[in-house]
Amino acid sequence: MKGVVYKSTGSWYTVKTEEGKVYECRIKGKFRIKGIKSTNPVSVGDIVDFKLETNNDQVTGVIENIHERQNYIIRKSVNLSKQTHIIASNIDVVFLLVTFNNPPTFTTFIDRFLVTAEAYGIKAVLLFNKIDTYNEEELLEIKYLAAIYRKIGYECIGISAKTGKNVAQVKDVMKGKVSMFSGHSGVGKSTLINALEEGLSLRTAEISDQHKQGQHTTTFAEMFDLKFDAKIIDTPGIKGFGVVDIEKEELGNYYPEFFKLKEACKFNNCLHINEPKCAVKDALESGEIPWSRYKSYTQILEGEEEHYRKNNYSNE
Repeated sequence: MKGVVYKSTGSWYTVKTEEGKVYECRIKGKFRIKGIKSTNPVSVGDIVDFKLETNNDQVTGVIENIHERQNYIIRKSVNLSKQTHIIASNIDVVFLLVTFNNPPTFTTFIDRFLVTAEAYGIKAVLLFNKIDTYNEEELLEIKYLAAIYRKIGYECIGISAKTGKNVAQVKDVMKGKVSMFSGHSGVGKSTLINALEEGLSLRTAEISDQHKQGQHTTTFAEMFDLKFDAKIIDTPGIKGFGVVDIEKEELGNYYPEFFKLKEACKFNNCLHINEPKCAVKDALESGEIPWSRYKSYTQILEGEEEHYRKNNYSNE
């Protein structure tokens, strides 16, 4: 039998067939020792082959094969730095929810996420959430940030999951596609998904005032079928985003504004650091490329981890 993985809790996977039947499945031990460095050999969005078995009058499945993935979003595991975690696979569009200060989303995090989406060929859309809560100065900061990413070519939408502002615009992008929603805990993913369709009733939680961080309300990835011809993958909130399996020489290719200038550099293998006659550094000096983007690029290049609480909005 063939189906799509809709939910993963670590040891059991909810698989839905083309006919709409749902089975709880486990995996054969061989997947764990096949040289897969990922902490989760099967991810939500995977297309799998499975066979049925009956235990104590209960029909369950055993996953025997994972079809080749069209793409996936992957990051370094939090506790096991040598291992990786596939967040979801076979995605058409990924939405990254960004909030200014409740909790703060910094450009280093945004850029790492976008680099990963670029590397795996997934369309990325930035959703600037909670715009109903910002004062005039904060709104200007958000507009400035959105302008940076729009200029690069990313779609940016200012939304309020709570009031419903521009949620219809998000739905238009989602129609006929498998979408994934991601972002820090507390940015409003569950609230937005509940606003997209009544009846899902995903749990939401208030932001911790002390640390301005969200509380985890989603503990595992899960896919939902929506009534307006869309599928959505809700994912746990993530604190950091370690970029995986990208060579230094390739990294600039995943910054679209760097890639456009690549041919104008003197050296075709230019890393845009100390090389002479570098078109990217010239564009940086003239203000065509923002310092925040260049800073995140050099941090990834040097293998630095994110500075979560450092303010990365400034161009200092």
